[in-house]
Amino acid sequence: MKIIFFSAQAYDKTFFNRYNDTLGFELDFQEAQLSEQTVGLVNNAEAICVFVNDQINAAVCKQLSEKGVKVIALRCAGFNNVDLEAAKANGLRICRVPAYSPEAVAEHALALILTLNRKTHKAYNRVREQNFSLNGLLGFNLHGKTVGVIGTGNIGKSFCRIMKGLGCRVLAFDVIANKDMESIGVEYHPLAEVLAADIISLHCPLNNQTKHLINPETIGMMKKGAMLINTSRGGLVDTKAITEALKSGQVGYLGIDVYEQEEHLFFRDLSGVIIQDDEIQRLMSFPNVLITAHQAFFTEEALSQIATNTLNSTYELLKSNKLSNQAALLV
Repeated sequence: MKIIFFSAQAYDKTFFNRYNDTLGFELDFQEAQLSEQTVGLVNNAEAICVFVNDQINAAVCKQLSEKGVKVIALRCAGFNNVDLEAAKANGLRICRVPAYSPEAVAEHALALILTLNRKTHKAYNRVREQNFSLNGLLGFNLHGKTVGVIGTGNIGKSFCRIMKGLGCRVLAFDVIANKDMESIGVEYHPLAEVLAADIISLHCPLNNQTKHLINPETIGMMKKGAMLINTSRGGLVDTKAITEALKSGQVGYLGIDVYEQEEHLFFRDLSGVIIQDDEIQRLMSFPNVLITAHQAFFTEEALSQIATNTLNSTYELLKSNKLSNQAALLV
């Protein structure tokens, strides 16, 4: 049985090869992103494996079905880049990794908060230049601050626990309040109240309802000078609106591990290229903005879980057309 991987990086090869021994798949790694232009790379494969920026639209689904592909495995939790109805219509089964070390992403969100607040990235560079001045490095105590969490799935819950441990008041917004979170002191409130927190962290999926959740209207609900963190999906934030909010001071700090147009930038070395994306160039020019390139998931534990769960789910679907973990099955 053959699986073709799209958007494959060196670490994908390392971890998937490591955990493939007992299953015996033939693994074919392609650096290209999956699209209508690259679907031709699929040849004699029962399954393909895709990541966050691969595009699985109706045209791609049709071609995959015609090529004999039976399973599309997402090595991630989100599936906003997949046309599920088209996949179903073309007889494709789709699985994902619904939970993989949620602590990895939650801890990275904390890293963004601490770095923005205490300016450790700037302090590191100063000291290397023998500048030991503290001017411009003033931060604030996280203890006692109010943190707003939008989305309390596995990652959001892990983030809530971390912030409670730091002595923060944690407000949360979700469709359904989580009893376990309430039991540790997390307070569920309407979105407008959560947006009024000192720090807001996004942990919800991207769909039609959450697209540009952070927009001029919701930014206006924020406390002036608040910190916004996004380690979920870039499309949750209206980039033009957040840029204006940074210019006006309405948003005081921005930490993002994801970006609306990241499929043209992230997971590549562009150090020798003139980047044509003016919006991210503008964001990178702000001293109170910290951008990382979709690395929140990037831990030994998370990559191990992604590889094992993806391979096992693909094996089950190809062998029995059933999946023991129903949370992983999309179509």
